[in-house]
This record gives sequence, structure tokens and C-alpha cells, in this order.
Amino acid sequence: MIIALVILHVLVAVFLVGVVLIQQGKSADLAAAFGGQGSQTAFGPRGAANLLTRMTTYSAIIFMLTSVGLTILLSRASDRSVLSGHTPTQQQQSAPKK
Repeated sequence: MIIALVILHVLVAVFLVGVVLIQQGKSADLAAAFGGQGSQTAFGPRGAANLLTRMTTYSAIIFMLTSVGLTILLSRASDRSVLSGHTPTQQQQSAPKK
């Protein structure tokens, strides 16, 4: 279960990075106001923005859910704390030498 969730988490992370990099910035609307509307868009100027925005939102939600799920599963799988292997050592204070 944990391995499948890790694989899904990595795939969603890579997909999320790709979708975010494909999106145009908000300043692209300013260029369109002066006649610089791009004809290279596959979905039209509005369709791509809505599709990419939805894909970003869904992939971000899945990424957060898999992060929380991995945290819960890994904490239950190992019943020890991060500091459980640490043994406290007593520091001996010696008197300052003159």
C-alpha cells in the first residue's frame, strides 16, 4: 500500500510541475489587449486556461491528500519516534582550571 501511494505521489508531483510550467502568466492578458493574441493555442485562449487551472487544482488536491496519507501510513508503520534511538548522555561539568 505504501509503495503504491509513493508511486502515485511522485507521478502527481511530476505532473503538477509540468502543468504549472505549461500555464501562461497573468501578464499574458495584457499582451492580448494590444492585439498579441496567440494563434498557437490548441484549446483557444480561454479553454486552455480553464482546463489547465482545473488540472492544477485537482493535481494539487491529490498531492496534498497523498502527502497526508503517506504521513499517516508511515507513522503507523513504525511505532517509534525520531528520538527513540537517541540515548541521552550526561555531560560532566568539570571545574574550570586555573
